[in-house]
Amino acid sequence: MAVIASVSGLNVAQQQLAVALDASQSDVIWMINIYAVTLAALLLPLGAIGDRWGRKPVLIAGLLIFGIANAAAGLSPSSGVMLAARFLSGVGAAMIMPVTLAVITSTFPAEERSKAIGIWSAVAGGGGILGMFLSALLVDVANWRWLFVLPVVLVLAAAFMVTRSVPNSREAPEGGFDVVGAISSVVAVVGFIFSLHEGPERGWSSPITLLTLLVGSAGALGFVTWELRQEAPLLDLRLFRNRGLTSGSLSLLAVFGVQAGIFIALYPYFQAVLGWSGLRSTVALMPMAVLSMASSGLAPRMAARVGARLTMVSGILLGAVGLALMAAQVSVDGGYLSVLPGMLAVGLGMGLSMTPSTEAITVSLPRERQGVASALNDITREFGTALGVALLGAVLAAGYRNAIDARLLATPTAAADAARRGIANAFAAANGAGPHSKVLIRAAQDSFVDGWRQAMWVGVAVMAVLLIYVLVRGPEAAATNEAESPSTAPIAPTGDA
Repeated sequence: MAVIASVSGLNVAQQQLAVALDASQSDVIWMINIYAVTLAALLLPLGAIGDRWGRKPVLIAGLLIFGIANAAAGLSPSSGVMLAARFLSGVGAAMIMPVTLAVITSTFPAEERSKAIGIWSAVAGGGGILGMFLSALLVDVANWRWLFVLPVVLVLAAAFMVTRSVPNSREAPEGGFDVVGAISSVVAVVGFIFSLHEGPERGWSSPITLLTLLVGSAGALGFVTWELRQEAPLLDLRLFRNRGLTSGSLSLLAVFGVQAGIFIALYPYFQAVLGWSGLRSTVALMPMAVLSMASSGLAPRMAARVGARLTMVSGILLGAVGLALMAAQVSVDGGYLSVLPGMLAVGLGMGLSMTPSTEAITVSLPRERQGVASALNDITREFGTALGVALLGAVLAAGYRNAIDARLLATPTAAADAARRGIANAFAAANGAGPHSKVLIRAAQDSFVDGWRQAMWVGVAVMAVLLIYVLVRGPEAAATNEAESPSTAPIAPTGDA
């Protein structure tokens, strides 16, 4: 719950963070995303280390790191300290998250394991909702620093229970730890995400964008080449010969990425453009969340009738339509009703696509490899979240900055320079802009909406590419039998995965 709440909780404090730490909109996006990037990059290697060294000590160490990092984040005096604290939080989270599920699967007997995993999933899911509501309440009643009290309290409670109740367990995989695979996977994840984040800001042809893209590509190529040669790889890439596994993973990657990018845009729109409190903004998101949960429950029945591929396609198409509606209809004066139809369509589409995508992964592997399926689920979700925040957040920030320049011609230089850094900075500068304050605020609101439109259209493009792929290479109608089919390509031992 502490790990998941920390993914969503900081979104509600974007405006306060920008003003308190003198941070630009791009800096705030990095504060949010460096946690998800670190978690995605280290999830696989640190999960494998937990299997080897012992899950209980790794879990306790992760809780300690996570707690200290969140305490440091709450006391941060500058953007640099906040970024370092969030990075350290991601390291702790990557030690906690995979180990918790491994502890359950290795401890509970078969007849109780599914019930335990169900509770684990419910608590993890509840953490996201709890994180948003408590964070909004703390931001409204106190300030952003109190956001980090929740994870610290949860960590203290968890550490107490872990020391008393969790037995230690470990695996004895064949071969040594895959150091080369671990390092190359981290390089690939960080390189790709950094290039996506900086491309819209600095330009896709800028040296730093091209360099990080090259580094990420080299890391990915090195990872693939190395892993295919290992008898006990960190991640067995031969698994992706199965089209159900591949399409399910890519679908979760894109859907979670777009969803995370939407949250990055919605909170500033509600708080800065519409002038709402954090709690009211969170309540405004609930129709989308509730519809997503409801359609997730509907998806298995729909898949049983029309097939997993058509259900996934329907969800992806609805998600794309919702993004297009938000891009086309959003405005400063239109308010909440200008984005609500798009939010509802996105919520419905996300629920319909997530469940069959997850099932496409799990049914593609036999029973003895469901641990690998769980790891792939976690990795694709966290990596997708980091990619979505990086790409859509950067497009939003760059679109805002480009749009506001033409609207600041008559604004004093100091106020105009502050406004270019982000909408929260523009509102802070408006307090000292005298007669220009109303013009400056309106310029920032209109420019944010322009950036919003660009980000949503990029989301539409991502969903369109995914739609074509799933139509062509989606799971077969008989996906449930693929894991046991004699025609399935041979798969090497999973090793640390």
